[in-house]
Amino acid sequence: MKDLAKLKQKKRKRRHLRVRAKIFGTKTRPRLCVFRSLKHIYAQLIDDEKGQTLVATSDLELKKKAKNKEVAKEVGKLLAKKALAKKIKQAVFDRGGYKYHGRLKALAEGAREGGLKF
Repeated sequence: MKDLAKLKQKKRKRRHLRVRAKIFGTKTRPRLCVFRSLKHIYAQLIDDEKGQTLVATSDLELKKKAKNKEVAKEVGKLLAKKALAKKIKQAVFDRGGYKYHGRLKALAEGAREGGLKF
């Protein structure tokens, strides 16, 4: 069973590298990078030219407890709010090797609702 988990992680890393080969973030249009664990979801806007995180947020900042998709949507809205405060209006979405489905999709929709474009 332990080998299966390692294999899944290795495959996700490979998919992420394939996605990253095509996506590059700049200061005006940073990369929205998402990581999800079994309990939490994290998102950050990264300027790849400088290798700098411009904005970061996660569900740990939220005080309310809800369903996973609802929390992910709130994280997306919070990230968009922080980005707009720093005058960032556009981003490139990096799904991190995950399927664009479920919590990831909810986070992206929340960011769009918050005013971020990708």
